[in-house]
Amino acid sequence: MIPTQMTKFGHACVRLDKGAQRIVIDPGEMTPESGAWEAVDAVLITHEHFDHLAPERLYRAAAENPALAVYTCPGVARRLPNLGDRVRVVHQGESFSAAGFDVTVVGEKHHVSHPDVPPVDNVGFLVDGAVFHPGDALPVVEVPTLLVPGQAPWMTMPDLILYLRHLRPQQAFAMHDGLLNEWGLQVLDSMLEREATELPFPIRRLRVGESVVL
Repeated sequence: MIPTQMTKFGHACVRLDKGAQRIVIDPGEMTPESGAWEAVDAVLITHEHFDHLAPERLYRAAAENPALAVYTCPGVARRLPNLGDRVRVVHQGESFSAAGFDVTVVGEKHHVSHPDVPPVDNVGFLVDGAVFHPGDALPVVEVPTLLVPGQAPWMTMPDLILYLRHLRPQQAFAMHDGLLNEWGLQVLDSMLEREATELPFPIRRLRVGESVVL
């Protein structure tokens, strides 16, 4: 079996490599690194917020690669009319194959951000049954490797800790950290280190440019 390598890019973006097969998840406006897009044949986008979606960059990538396909929720699809049928709308419970990866869709809506604003569409992606990217939601799913938001305006630290304790994956990596300055990152890291002493699995923050083998 060919191992999968996961590389963290800016904010909430990861790229998955399996031999010559490569996909990227949530390369948004807060992902400036060009390497996130390098040689990918499929882009998975959880939802339409700017930190997860960069339409103009996506249009350029599609122009450069005629084989590029986008898998996403209805809300994002409505924002990408120029890509036509290269955008594949996916829903909760569906499974599909993208660039050699088997993906299952988990979730439907973004976590509540404001009491007066209905949540936008949000789909999480369980890739090869090995790693789960939830976007901006905290759905319950059994998975070996969990990618979890490290910080968000819609989430408190107790939310994060209770989510980790409930899911209890084999390992968890925090990301979604682009709004934090150096002090905020230190606080997040210290909280994760403390929680790692209480949980029976490793949990830490992925740094930009860091790669791990799943």
